[in-house]
Amino acid sequence: MFSISGCVVFSVILLLSVQNSSGYDEYHKSQRNIYRHSMPQNRQEVTSTHWVNEAQSAIEARLKYAQPRGRARNVVMFLGDGMSVPTLAAARTLLGQRENRTGEESNLFFETFPTVGLAKTYCVDSQIPDSACTATAYLCGVKANRGTLGVTAAVPRWDCPASVDTSSHLESIAAWALADGRDAGIVTTARVTHASPAGAYANVANRDWENDAQVHADQYDPELCRDIAYQLVHTYPGNQFKVILGGGRREFLPNDVIDEEGSSGRRSDGRHLIEEWQMDKIMRNVSYQYVWNREQLLSVNNDLPDYLLGLFEASHLQYNMQANNYTEPTLAELTETAIRSLSRNDKGFFLFVEGGRIDHAHHDNQVELALDETIELSRAVNRAAELLAEDDSLIVVTSDHAHVMAFNGYTHRGGDILGPSDTTGDDGVPYMTLSYTNGPGYRPYVNNQRVDITREENYRDLEWRSHAEIPLESETHGGEDVAVFAWGPHNSMFSGMYEQNQIPHLMAYAAWLSLKDYILCERDGAKKNTNGVLSRAARDVSIMRGATYRTDSSQAHRAPRRAHVACHASLRAEPLATLRHGHRAHLRL
Repeated sequence: MFSISGCVVFSVILLLSVQNSSGYDEYHKSQRNIYRHSMPQNRQEVTSTHWVNEAQSAIEARLKYAQPRGRARNVVMFLGDGMSVPTLAAARTLLGQRENRTGEESNLFFETFPTVGLAKTYCVDSQIPDSACTATAYLCGVKANRGTLGVTAAVPRWDCPASVDTSSHLESIAAWALADGRDAGIVTTARVTHASPAGAYANVANRDWENDAQVHADQYDPELCRDIAYQLVHTYPGNQFKVILGGGRREFLPNDVIDEEGSSGRRSDGRHLIEEWQMDKIMRNVSYQYVWNREQLLSVNNDLPDYLLGLFEASHLQYNMQANNYTEPTLAELTETAIRSLSRNDKGFFLFVEGGRIDHAHHDNQVELALDETIELSRAVNRAAELLAEDDSLIVVTSDHAHVMAFNGYTHRGGDILGPSDTTGDDGVPYMTLSYTNGPGYRPYVNNQRVDITREENYRDLEWRSHAEIPLESETHGGEDVAVFAWGPHNSMFSGMYEQNQIPHLMAYAAWLSLKDYILCERDGAKKNTNGVLSRAARDVSIMRGATYRTDSSQAHRAPRRAHVACHASLRAEPLATLRHGHRAHLRL
């Protein structure tokens, strides 16, 4: 322990063997061998207060130059999983070349948005993140440890007992919207229990705990640490989502039940969570519908139920270029159904939409599939913009993390983006314009020479793997910043460079989630003291309903439900109203 500039720095590396881990996520196998949990230099990073304060300070600073106006009644967040900046550049080029143009001058739809920024993606304990800690950042507003969802960095990955402590639990912007009387939903081409969408509703120490059997596999009691599928069906806020569309039927079905397409479930507890979801809606006397194929989904648009659950694959949805058009809806179709359903709430909604398979194709070094999935995300964003009004709907498009695909060489303008560069290596052997630092696309040298894949292989084959320099079963993520695009009210607030956890705070600011019923007080069981001095976070917070910020505590508790909050009326208005009214002239509202 030593001091640097007055700050006490702790450097503790805890090496944990996870040989008993289930290894459930087939695209992130290399992360399970050894887990290094690093304590941050700034110990306050393990608290939510640190990140909330940081985000609020950034919002205040941004107001000095941004020109926000209006109010976002609806917020749609699009997430391209693994959609790095090189992926964007290559995808737009492929899009143009498919339209018989040179390609480089093309744009993905969201690249025409008026505002673009860059987000820093590191986790509290890792330079290079995964999709779980990033989901906690861009949905809950707090950075966390790699592999964890909806909990602060006080919870290391795989630490079931630590995750049971509700003081570490976080709520997402989906929960904030629900508490404001708006509706919420999730759409993904991955499993709905996968890391990115689960960030909207789950509190769990291991992203792999998608069903109870995986909790058992890590030698924990699923009655103590509930799996992600269970949380979606039975706990808040997931059980309040009006729309849930994606893959992952197997996580909801017992292992002795065969689904509609012949795949067995993965649950060992005998629970049929799809039926339990349906029973919950019956008990609440609301209309509902479960669908499992494209035809059923499209027919639902004619008579939308109050609650819609669509699970279109046992695991992830198929890649767009390989999909069965009868059973598989496109991401644009899923998005349209979700927006039409959620738009029935006059107060508005929050919708999370993920193009989840960009990431998977990159992990397999299957570059054309990754780029095509990026183009599909662009089409879904376009569909959303056609359905929503720019003056009252905010659309944010971003990525959770990068990948190690490089866009390299000195290829001539209009050169095949999926082909080799014009130049060769010093060994005279061609190399591809798009290649990877690591992954399963590695080719062993033959006679001490690189293989000329332009002669030996058909690089236009859909499942062809681009070259990788280092052999790995699954390619790794990259640590560089990711782009953030914004359209609609307050879009200018998303410019510049910022921490990834600021994104939900900015979205909430644009949606005025601080107005009206946002109550700053003590949680249930704490003293209701209207004369107490609120911390800076409490005075300035614009997104946490009923959050507790105690001056004698470093831990900011998650926001309780509206029914669980009781405060003096004076706390309902003054700090937040002062903040908002103080900005009104500037915001031109």
